[in-house]
Formats: sequence, structure tokens, C-alpha cells
Amino acid sequence: MEPLIRVCGVNHYFGTGPLRKQILFDVSAEILPGEIVINTGPSGSGKTTLLTLVGALRSVQEGSLTTLGHELNNASAETLANVRTNIGFIFQAHNLLASLTACQNVEMALGVSSGVGREASASKKESRQRAIEMLESVGLGERIDYLPRQLSGGQKQRVAIARALVTRPQIILADEPTAALDKKSGREVVEILHRLAKKNGCAILLVTHDNRILDIADRIMTLEDGRISSFTSGITASAGQLLGGLTQMQRKGELVKHVTSLSEQKFVEFLEHATSEFEQCLRTWEVASREAIGALSDQVLEAAAVRIRDMLGADRATLYMYDAVREELRSKIAHTQGGPPLEISISVHSGIAGRVALTGETLIIQDAYASPYFNPELDKETGYRTRTILCMPIYNRRKQVFAVAQLLNKRNGQPFTNTDERKFREFAGQLGVLLESCLHLGKDSQVQAAS
Repeated sequence: MEPLIRVCGVNHYFGTGPLRKQILFDVSAEILPGEIVINTGPSGSGKTTLLTLVGALRSVQEGSLTTLGHELNNASAETLANVRTNIGFIFQAHNLLASLTACQNVEMALGVSSGVGREASASKKESRQRAIEMLESVGLGERIDYLPRQLSGGQKQRVAIARALVTRPQIILADEPTAALDKKSGREVVEILHRLAKKNGCAILLVTHDNRILDIADRIMTLEDGRISSFTSGITASAGQLLGGLTQMQRKGELVKHVTSLSEQKFVEFLEHATSEFEQCLRTWEVASREAIGALSDQVLEAAAVRIRDMLGADRATLYMYDAVREELRSKIAHTQGGPPLEISISVHSGIAGRVALTGETLIIQDAYASPYFNPELDKETGYRTRTILCMPIYNRRKQVFAVAQLLNKRNGQPFTNTDERKFREFAGQLGVLLESCLHLGKDSQVQAAS
């Protein structure tokens, strides 16, 4: 396929004379139809400048930049205007007109596009119908006649997305579209943008500092000091501090000791930070060798499992990975006596953990040997006596069960309760991302758990 955007050797400067400063240095990139490319990097690295050049909002000074087949270097004002009409723009400041309803704000885009000849002028009725359909597609069908002041920040950004997409552009340029939104609203916005853009087959170039949305990208392009760098160096700059700290603790054998000593609040904060870093690591295999990351992943998981065990007052905590293809649950359990890990591989069609993996239901078993789902053979293999069990599913980012957490025997001799289940659910989402990251980054799909 021919790229919709082709950047070749572009340099850009601000200022004149002795104040002239170079912002972009020999930047080259291509974006294909239907591709989502995230442009990330530190503040001041030239991300927004590149976006405005691609969008024909700023003149190209040096190099070649072709958008939708039009060379923008020395392009006429008419050519630049025609290019802009085929681009949907989304910015951090949604730029809605306060006196117009959501529907009217979206209709404005149709009026502007038809005014420069991109498509035949639509009737008022047709324009409103298209605007309504687009607002419905972003989940605002019940708010089409709301004014911007009556909408939340996330809803305003959805209106901006509808406005950008209603003209059926071939390219979408988005500059920090989630910067002013909370985590939930930001995720909803990018998922809508991703879904509609893929459906319409347009290319997206999205500038962001938001590491929470990197997973929607087909590719990630990092700018540092005006130059294209690898995503590896971008991760090293933004995530190296925490990874470095964890690695140092791993070398000293202090990671498990450190995490198990954290308060519950600090432990949840640790999970959130670790989740953010591992989400970034899912986008690359080059941060370090697979062996080094695999060892670090096992350390983090062992620390997390030990802390979960202690928080819920359990005697043992096991993390099983669910292999749907082989229909197996697999795990490694560290012996409490310090012996070598015991690998466990069981059929998903037997046992309590297997039932949880297949059904997605949480099971609280007060008497293991009285449960029809309990497999006593595991006790025979491990020499352990199971009495009470809390077994819960763990979901990946696609909302599929891909792991199971199993807690055995409350230390106080009492059975597990619904309170224990709720306590686990408070950090189950972060643990899921951490597990999925380790699954991808480790040496194999076997995850070490703690007992």
C-alpha cells in the first residue's frame, strides 16, 4: 500500500538570526492506510511540530513531506487547504463552540468541508442525520442536544472525535487527546477512536505522553530532541528509573523482602507503578535480554504472590497460567523448605482452578474435600493438606480469563469469606496486566508463584 503520510529528511526551525533554533532533525517516517502510530517522547522534543507539518498547518522548510499524495514543501495555499479538508483534527482542548449543541458542533465540520469542495453540499437534514449517527457511534446518542457546559470532559472529547470523523477523513491527527482526562475516560476515548478509525480505514498519528494508551498502537515512534529514536531508548528514558530500582533490588535479593514489608496501600501503589512500566515493556523486546527480563518478571511475581498471601492471611498463594490451546493450567510453586520449584501442569477440565478458568466464576470452598471440584491428587503430589480455598479468575486486557489465583488455608483456621474476595478484586486488574506482561516478556509461559 502507498503511505498516506511520507516524511523524508525533514528539518524545521523556529526563530530567525541568532535566535534561530532547530526543532526537528532529519526526521523520516511513513504511515500506511489503517495504521495507528503513536508519537511519544519528552516535552519539547518536536512531537506537536511534526503533527502540524503533516496536517498542513505549518509550512515545510526543509525536506520532503507528502500527505495524501500531495507534496507539502512549497505547496500552494489551495493545495494545503485541500489536504486539510481530508484530515480530522483532535486536540487536548476540544475547541467546541460553547453556544452550539453537540450535534451542531459536529455539523459544523460538514459545513466547512463542503464549503471548499470536498464533497457536495449536504442538506441541513442530511447533515444533522450524519452528525447524529456519528454521535451515537461514540456513545452520545442521548446527548445530541446538550451544550458543552452540560457535558463531562470525556464526553466533550467524544464530541470532538465525532466532529473529526464525520467527514470520513483519510487521516486523523490527534494531539494529546487524553491529557485532560482521567484513566477511565481516557481509555474510553482512545478505544472509540481506535474502533472507528479501523472501521473507516483511515490512518492515525497520535501525539501523547500518556503511557496508559500505548497498547492501541500498531507502531510507536519516539522523538527525542527532535530526532527519531527507537522505542527502546524512549522506554529507557521514561521507565528506566523504576525498572532500574527493581533490578538493583533483585541483584541484592531484597525485592521480595521489600514488597512483603509494604503496607496494603503502598503495595497497591507498587502494583500500579509496576503495571505502568510493564505495559510499556509489552511494546518492545529490546529493553534488555529476554533472560534478564524473565528473571526480573519472576522476582516481581514472586513478591506479588507472597504479598497477596499475607494480605489475605493465607498459607499459600498460587498463580496458574491458563493455556486455552492445550487446555491446561501451568504453574511453578516454590517449596517452603527452600527446595527447587515444583512444576505443576493439570487439565483445565478437573479441579477447582480448572473450573474457575473455564467459567470465570469465583469459588470460595469452606471444606476442600467436600467439594466435587477439588482434586485430592494435588495434595498427594505435594504432601500438603488443603482445607479451605479461595480461587479467582484473572483477566487480560481483552477481558479473557488467562490466569487463576488460588489461595489455600487461612492461617487463623477460618474459611475464606466474601470480604477476602473483595479485597483481592481491589488490585486484581493491575495484577492481570503484570501477569500478562511477564507472560510475554519471560523466557517461557511458566510463571513462578509463591507458597
